[in-house]
Amino acid sequence: MNQAKTNPLKYIAIASSFLLLGTFLSPILTCGDSQSNNPLQLKADSTDKLSPAQLQAVTLEDAFQEVFEKASPSVVSIATERRVNRRQGFPSTGDPFFDHLFGRQGLGGGKVIQEIQNGLGSGIILNDEGYILTNHHVIDGMDKLTVKLRNKNKYNAKLIGTDATIDVALLKIEAPKSELVPIRIGNSDKVKVGNWAIAIGAPLGLEYSFTVGVVSAVQRGGIDESGLAYIQTDTAINQGNSGGPLLNIKGEVIGINRMILSQSGGSEGIGLTIPINEAKRVAEQLKTDGRVSRPWIGVSLSPINKEIADQLGLSSTEGAVVVERLGNSPAAKAGLRPSDVIIEIDGKPIKSPSDVQAVIASSKIGKRIEIKIIRNKNEVLTTITPEQKPN
Repeated sequence: MNQAKTNPLKYIAIASSFLLLGTFLSPILTCGDSQSNNPLQLKADSTDKLSPAQLQAVTLEDAFQEVFEKASPSVVSIATERRVNRRQGFPSTGDPFFDHLFGRQGLGGGKVIQEIQNGLGSGIILNDEGYILTNHHVIDGMDKLTVKLRNKNKYNAKLIGTDATIDVALLKIEAPKSELVPIRIGNSDKVKVGNWAIAIGAPLGLEYSFTVGVVSAVQRGGIDESGLAYIQTDTAINQGNSGGPLLNIKGEVIGINRMILSQSGGSEGIGLTIPINEAKRVAEQLKTDGRVSRPWIGVSLSPINKEIADQLGLSSTEGAVVVERLGNSPAAKAGLRPSDVIIEIDGKPIKSPSDVQAVIASSKIGKRIEIKIIRNKNEVLTTITPEQKPN
């Protein structure tokens, strides 16, 4: 989502439209009754009083404008740059896999040349020390990071730490405190379906674009292997919005925009946002240690469908079945085996693999927890001690 692309043909079409309009409208605007200042008899702005419904709508407009004025100085654009080698005569496809097959790794002749790739994402100012929060995928593999503030000033950014699992990165710029406006932090645990959801960012390179929608779902898990329960929104989010804020009607950030689900490649009303409480927790660890300590038990899990339930003799499809257990992992030390079904951890019912991920993610490294499993149709209670996830 961090690379913006434009279509020059669209700009040409728009420019052409204006030229044509100018050709046809100029005689109309310059001719007519010379004694009239309004030859087309156009109606002036209405002086009618607004209806109660219109007054409410205007009040809402004012609220959105206040959100933009309050939050936009805390939003930044992040320009990225990296140099890559490719074989001349084979232009980059933009897809590393196809570039590997058809260009960069030498299927054919031509000398190797350097190519500069640029991207654009968004971020938020956390404090007046210059710490900037964005997505890991915005800055991943980039050689140069440039942060642009609302006042147009640009600063080179230093990478403090990054976490690919949650997709969060922490940057720092050296800028005068007078130019740094920290964003207001909300509480993502209090977000509810139907709440206003507002995004500010640089979609397709259009900086400080403001889009409005609602929270479509909370605790949207099972999207990926991060273990995150996302905030889902129908707010328009596109490439370039990555790392920017999702705001509530108070102008407080409730999430960091991460990705969209789309068949077209553009916004289709399914945006996924990292809850700010989780992003903040990760950012604090990155500032302190430069990395994130993440609990890990070393198993690969699968959801349970009716076929698996029948094979294992289960009365329910709730739980998470162990597919693979890594050697010398906490799971191995606890005696977990493939085909074990996890149904409870520390008294919390487990309905799916995402529940296991969420509970383990919130646990503490080195602190033993109870785990209840079904093995050979029998319930077994054991303990497991999460360890630091290997790099």
